[in-house]
Amino acid sequence: MSRQFVITGTDTDIGKSVFAAALTAALGASYWKPVQAGLANGTDSETIARLGGIDPARILPERYRLKIPASPHFSAAQEGIVIGLNDLVIPQVDGVLIIEGAGGALVPVNPDLLFADLFAHWALPVIIVASTSLGTINHSLLTIEALRSRGVPIHGIAFIGDENVDSEQTICRIGAVPHLGRLPIIDELTPASLRDAFAAHFDIGDFAS
Repeated sequence: MSRQFVITGTDTDIGKSVFAAALTAALGASYWKPVQAGLANGTDSETIARLGGIDPARILPERYRLKIPASPHFSAAQEGIVIGLNDLVIPQVDGVLIIEGAGGALVPVNPDLLFADLFAHWALPVIIVASTSLGTINHSLLTIEALRSRGVPIHGIAFIGDENVDSEQTICRIGAVPHLGRLPIIDELTPASLRDAFAAHFDIGDFAS
């Protein structure tokens, strides 16, 4: 049976896909983005492949590819699509599978289903990706609370950005979640520089189970 992790964020555009690329590469994993909303500027799957130097064979096709870069429930509705809970069945792979949500945990998949609800249905360990910038304590604790209230297992939290010891420690202490590491801002983002930064700031053993 393969090992599986779900990656969600405390907000959009905080570096969730960068972390997902680093983790996918480090674990030699496969990657799946169930719902891609927005195609014109490239997809998250393409970003993962490029930044992580991932073999395209390990990038699984999205279940839904929606044209409009917006919340999936809205993008799908514009195309006459309703995404159902049972439409998002986790693909089976050999080895590790990294699954990336869209935006934050409370982004709607359809008018009545949030990603956090989907995560609860899957019952897989979730890694929260959070910025270290101002506002992260509130955003992170709200995300933790939303997931925990649904019984979603939280594997830990990974930070993105400059070191902020107080904020990081406060979130992990109040939220009672493991601190997995912090990925710094990388000036020249390449597969090699991302691999080196991940290796320097994360312990691969923390993702062993």
